[in-house]
Amino acid sequence: MEKWIPELSPDDISIIQNKTDTGRISTSKVTILGYGLLTSDAQTLVDTLYRQNFKVVVVDESHYMKSRNATRSKILLPIVQKSLRAILLTGTPALGRPEELFMQIEALFPRKFGTWNEYAKKYCNARVRFFGKRTQWDCRGASNLEELHQLLGEIMIRRLKNDVLTQLPPKVRQRIPFDLPQAAAKNLNTTFAEWEKLMRNLSSDATESHFSQVMNLITRMYKETAIAKAGAVKDYIKMMLQNDKLKFLVFAHHLSMLQACTEAVIENKVRYIRIDGSVPSAERIHLVNQFQKDPDTRVAILSIQAAGQGLTFTAATHVVFAELYWDPGHIKQAEDRAHRIGQCSSVNVHFLIAKGTMDTLMWAMLNRKAKVTGSTLNGKKEKMQAEEGDKEKWDFLSFAETWTPNESLEDPKNELLFTHFEKERQNDIRSFFSPKSSAEKKRKIFPGNEHLHNASESSEITKEEDAEKSNENLDSTRIIDVDAICIESTCEREAKRARRISGSTPVNSSKKKKISLTGKKLSLFSEKNNEVFPCGLNTSSKSTALKKVWHCGACTYNNNEFLPYCEMCSCPRSSNVERNGETPTHQTEEDDLSKDSRRNEEGAVCSAEDQKEDLGEPVTQQFVEISKEETVEIENEKSEKKRGEGDGDKSETLPMYDGLMFCASRNTDRIHLYTKDGEPLNHNFVPLDIQLDNWEDLPEAFQHKRNRSLILRFVKEWNHLTAMRQKIVRKSGQIFCSPAHAAEELSKKQSVVSSTKRYVTKEDVAAASLSKASSSGGSVRLISKASGLWLKSENASVEQSGHSTKLLSEDGKGPSALCSEQQEAEGSSPPKGYLQALDSQGNPLCLSCQQPTAPRQPGCQARAWDTRFCSHTCQEDFSIRSSQSYLRTKVFEIEHGVCQFCHQNAQELYLSVRDAPKSQRKKLLEGSWMSHLPLGQLNEMIRSPTEGQFWQVDHIRPVYSGGGQCSLENLQTLCTACHRERTAKQAKERSQMKRRSLATKYGCDITKFFVKL
Repeated sequence: MEKWIPELSPDDISIIQNKTDTGRISTSKVTILGYGLLTSDAQTLVDTLYRQNFKVVVVDESHYMKSRNATRSKILLPIVQKSLRAILLTGTPALGRPEELFMQIEALFPRKFGTWNEYAKKYCNARVRFFGKRTQWDCRGASNLEELHQLLGEIMIRRLKNDVLTQLPPKVRQRIPFDLPQAAAKNLNTTFAEWEKLMRNLSSDATESHFSQVMNLITRMYKETAIAKAGAVKDYIKMMLQNDKLKFLVFAHHLSMLQACTEAVIENKVRYIRIDGSVPSAERIHLVNQFQKDPDTRVAILSIQAAGQGLTFTAATHVVFAELYWDPGHIKQAEDRAHRIGQCSSVNVHFLIAKGTMDTLMWAMLNRKAKVTGSTLNGKKEKMQAEEGDKEKWDFLSFAETWTPNESLEDPKNELLFTHFEKERQNDIRSFFSPKSSAEKKRKIFPGNEHLHNASESSEITKEEDAEKSNENLDSTRIIDVDAICIESTCEREAKRARRISGSTPVNSSKKKKISLTGKKLSLFSEKNNEVFPCGLNTSSKSTALKKVWHCGACTYNNNEFLPYCEMCSCPRSSNVERNGETPTHQTEEDDLSKDSRRNEEGAVCSAEDQKEDLGEPVTQQFVEISKEETVEIENEKSEKKRGEGDGDKSETLPMYDGLMFCASRNTDRIHLYTKDGEPLNHNFVPLDIQLDNWEDLPEAFQHKRNRSLILRFVKEWNHLTAMRQKIVRKSGQIFCSPAHAAEELSKKQSVVSSTKRYVTKEDVAAASLSKASSSGGSVRLISKASGLWLKSENASVEQSGHSTKLLSEDGKGPSALCSEQQEAEGSSPPKGYLQALDSQGNPLCLSCQQPTAPRQPGCQARAWDTRFCSHTCQEDFSIRSSQSYLRTKVFEIEHGVCQFCHQNAQELYLSVRDAPKSQRKKLLEGSWMSHLPLGQLNEMIRSPTEGQFWQVDHIRPVYSGGGQCSLENLQTLCTACHRERTAKQAKERSQMKRRSLATKYGCDITKFFVKL
């Protein structure tokens, strides 16, 4: 919506996060919520939705309303019917039967097709089925489909891909049948024989238990089919992985089949993603982006139900169905994850069909259901058209090895685990005799071996050059050269030499300026503007040309010496010297430095801050004026360029903005644009698109070099923020000029809670509630999620809570005493919950900020548990400070399990170890950066890997220093190896602090020495 309706500001769109997040529904223009929130215990949310008179309701994937008895269908029905306009969107209105259409029709046009009984008898071939003496209507059939299709044409707009996406390449289905090895089909054949025997014994007077036995057997055969064909599926995936350029999807239903597919990919050492029901929704988008943009991620292992809808995988050209599903709707939806807008190649869909298994029965069932849905929706009989593959080509699948799921390692073999001998063998004895890298760096460099030291330093600098290449589109010219960067010892000598050279150069005395220098370490980048300064002597002609640059004062861009104008913002070079009659101090200094480097071919130019440590005393830096001849030459070159461009330069006619302000969306990656006065421009963009030189989201006005430079500068500064800081800026919803300054201001505004306790406990909440109630003359009450207390009127809650508070205030007992009294009175275990304060009027106060919560509407039922917080912000802040699992979840959504110290993806390593066969786990850990962990910890990772063994959420400011009960800004992801090192370092610091405190306490009193102990 932000992309296609840019007129909507970030505050106009509200996404409901939980069942009590109702504060912005009445004020926002657009409200978005998921089906998962529409449950029976979301009464507060449901009541708020019912009170809101929505003008337009859009129900995406409306086939989720197919069941008449589902709670979400019952909640959605009145909301859709009450709205002025309603649109139901779906690609598969009916997944397999006409009965799935009734609730959608009823939501749009009530009683259009009569009552449910009338609809079922006419179009669903409803009939009575007997279960012993009990009768039940069976509405799973289909009848009068031509008439139903004609009636649907009056209320349904049906568009097929063939009609709309004429340029979309075709989708080619292929069925690959194969025979199972006898060893793999042994258990499956036994279950099939049992099922056939049960079906033969069924008679007309069969009871409901007989039918349940049949359904249980079918479910068991479905699962055993997956295990029996898993070995063949693994071989097929390995065969496809032989093509290095192929990216494909693998769909399955059972966890056992997903596990087998994952093992096949891991054994081939190919990067992959996996999405099943255990993956959070926020993480699924991150995994989709990884598959779409990372060329090394070649396989996506997906669950048919969890990832078969709503996701885009157009980077894949092949789709493999390792298993079939019960209805054609889910199959078609899964196919279309790759066959959709954005696909440039034809999509090949492969169905792996094992003969003599449930696959044969399910394929026939899918074709029968496809005929029903095709006749109902499209007016013609359809089927799952799939050509049969070459039998000789797939013969190798019949000889696949039998696959067995991972078993528990009760008696692990020794070769599967690490041993003490192996851990000791990991250290090479030659390392004892070789000098340490730290010692080498400390050695003094003599004139005779300077070139050797420079050669050793070049490898480290090259790594920094590789890291800078990711920002090529933001800064096309990087002035970094291996030989141009000096080391500390070299820079000291060259700085002195530069001082002598500058002292011998004739300069204008009015331009002399004294610069005070203080000690600072030499760095490759200036801390002031991230500019690269060449240091040291250089005899290479290449480095001599590279270091001749001049610095633009308008956009801080480094330009080549021979350019008369800035390459980024087209500002003339002369305007950098005198702009509006003022000469910026730092600009003049840097320009004169670049002129000194041009004038002295062998001179070294280091920044003033870099010289502070080497010189140790104030140095007089002298500047040289630009000659009049050089200025005239620059102006002539500029005028000639303008005449060469002529009137055809569109950038001259485009509007130019003096400045821009930005606002980061809370819900997406988009950045909204505003004028410097805060007026919305109704345009937004994604920073990653700008980085990739994709400007299609911005209008033609941003083709002007000045406007482009403003966007590029923002993107460069935005990318320098950590993911955590970006999240904090987005969460604020503020309009700002500089993201770095905005993040810094937000950090200052946050309430600094200095606590040495890691989390907020229920006792802390109880103490705060009692304190607030006593100071405001209110009362307290005990609330819990399990209690079924519904607050129908305020008087009732006041009386009940007032009685409890009276006991507390008169007797002076704490919350534990109250719980014990309630336990004795009720004769049951004490309820688990929080002690909440109420003001003098009986209004509940927020557990986090102790402010009144949102008042309840008259006649509205609300549980006491739903009135814990005054806003979603307070609820999230309280959950982060009190719940370790919630805190871990939020940090994972931002940093995705990537260590912030070593930048290794610990979550990816965990998934690889978890999904790998137990025989492969040791090998994976041996080749990882965690191989130096203790022996017991490594073996535990092999036996039963868990997420907490691979990465932790760590406090940046330690808890013992007051960093407990903090916000997200004080948290970071650390892999187990880095966390172990940091914990050891902190333990040492605490020990030293303790010793110093003891020394301060007792060391000053000399009389303690003479006291006899």
